[in-house]
Amino acid sequence: MSDLRINLLLDKIKNLPEKPGVYQFLDEKGKIIYIGKAKSLKKRVASYFNKRRHENNKIRVLVSRIFDIRHIVVNSESDALLLENNLIKKYQPRYNINLKDDKTFPWICIKNERFPRVFSTRKIIKDGSSYYGPYTSAATVRTLLSLIKELYSLRTCKLNLSEENIARGKFKVCLEYHIGNCKGPCESLQTEEDYTNTITQIHDILKGNLKELIHYLEDLMKKFAREYHFEEAERVRQNIEALEKFQMKSTVVNPSVHNVDVFSYVDDDNLAYVNFLKVVNGAIIQAHTVEIKKKLDEPKEDILEYAMLEIRQRLFSTSREIIIPFKLSNMPAETRGVVPQKGDKLKLLDLSRRNARYFMLDRKKQKATAAPLKATERILSTMKKDLHLNTLPVHIECFDNSNIQGSNPVAACVVFKNAKPAKREYRHFNIKSVEGADDFASMAEVVFRRYDRMLRENMPLPQLIVVDGGKGQLNAAVKSLEALGIKGEVAIIGIAKRLEEIYFPGDPVPLYIDKNSETLKIIQYIRNEAHRFGITFHRQKRSGSMIHSELENIKGIGGKTVEKLISTFGSLQEVKNTPKDKISELIGPAKTKMLLEELKHKN
Repeated sequence: MSDLRINLLLDKIKNLPEKPGVYQFLDEKGKIIYIGKAKSLKKRVASYFNKRRHENNKIRVLVSRIFDIRHIVVNSESDALLLENNLIKKYQPRYNINLKDDKTFPWICIKNERFPRVFSTRKIIKDGSSYYGPYTSAATVRTLLSLIKELYSLRTCKLNLSEENIARGKFKVCLEYHIGNCKGPCESLQTEEDYTNTITQIHDILKGNLKELIHYLEDLMKKFAREYHFEEAERVRQNIEALEKFQMKSTVVNPSVHNVDVFSYVDDDNLAYVNFLKVVNGAIIQAHTVEIKKKLDEPKEDILEYAMLEIRQRLFSTSREIIIPFKLSNMPAETRGVVPQKGDKLKLLDLSRRNARYFMLDRKKQKATAAPLKATERILSTMKKDLHLNTLPVHIECFDNSNIQGSNPVAACVVFKNAKPAKREYRHFNIKSVEGADDFASMAEVVFRRYDRMLRENMPLPQLIVVDGGKGQLNAAVKSLEALGIKGEVAIIGIAKRLEEIYFPGDPVPLYIDKNSETLKIIQYIRNEAHRFGITFHRQKRSGSMIHSELENIKGIGGKTVEKLISTFGSLQEVKNTPKDKISELIGPAKTKMLLEELKHKN
């Protein structure tokens, strides 16, 4: 920043009032980059330009981008806090702390309508409806709605139950009425007064005012009993029992803690976490945690003040007593901040702190889980660049032939997805059309068979095919792709073992990738996995062939008997270790005798 600009800003600061208010820093283009509140505008803004503040690198960067200063004077610090919060939400400056939004959390809505419906929603519509929440768990919402459904019969339809529509007989009761879930207000079978009384009780449940509601229901139960309406009295008694059970589950402290907001604070590097608990009559009826990204190493007091105001606005809290972990200079109007030292209120604060810490640890686990995904994206992007591919090689397949001295020729196909083995999709191939050890013809056969089947079954093709071998094996594989009509649709390369060079179709000059690059390491990993998988299958096949040969040479033991023995016992050694009676059950006593005598002589 030029000396001229600094001098102009300092002159502006000299003229700032020593009054409470909100200041705004603007960049060269006139965009607001920071909004702050102050007890004294002049002192607070001037503090950004002293040398001690400049020792903080983040503050130094902010100051270097300030080209103008604006301010708004207000009556008090509380007014300044409220205005700062509103302006930050409106302009979202780059250097202000960022409170994560909670739009996806569920609420319980009591609809503003005649005969109101009660349901869960994730969207708040400002139409006069009542909203309770947000709840951090959808399970909590389901539990509350289930309790309400158990206690009360409410309509679930979206019909316009105006007096005029009902009087005209426009509607007929539905199945919900016949199974007892609704009392039929659509046909005037339930009065509006009775329904409204039910909704009032539901408001009390969601607010946590269960004590008053239970007293009301107890009086109602006694009234029904006095009038000999015993069925109604029993129904009310069951409702009282359900509410008392729910109250026992939700009560955490002394019920004398009437209507209190609890806020706690924990932080970790550049992130802070503020937990909120709403306590009514000793029961937690709301719980919410927000994550806040620090921008300028803001003091914890400033962060908590900002979060506290924002959360109370979002959740429509009007509690006058607020439990906090440390003293704050700015409290919302007509509220009292309490920093508890002992007792039930301290227990509540500790509970809130635990919730904030659990939330912080959970977020760390989520980020740690997401980290490998980012690493995968980086690896695939690097492979795309190094191998000159058109798309990310999310799905890669590699082929390898395996035979020893021309015996039992087999091939293997391994599949990698997101740079990791998808072992369930690995496939073995017995070479069917090639006699002897012909790597090129074997490669052509298995590539053709693999993708012919995938095309017939409408399976997605890979983005990259890797062939273990040089130009010969690669050219053979390309001919198969050409025969299938997919040459050019799938990228294909060959990797030669000698110098780990990469071959491309139609290019005689191989590509040499840096030996330490992630691309080469992944290709080597895929190639080695294909080789391992193929060799394992080849050994199993050779072993099976040897067993077949040895058993079939025994007089009286035919091919079908050999198949039974191998499929049941797996190996020749296992046959030798199996008791005589078990073998006899499988192939009969006569063949068992011949088999065991022959194996005994061979030992």
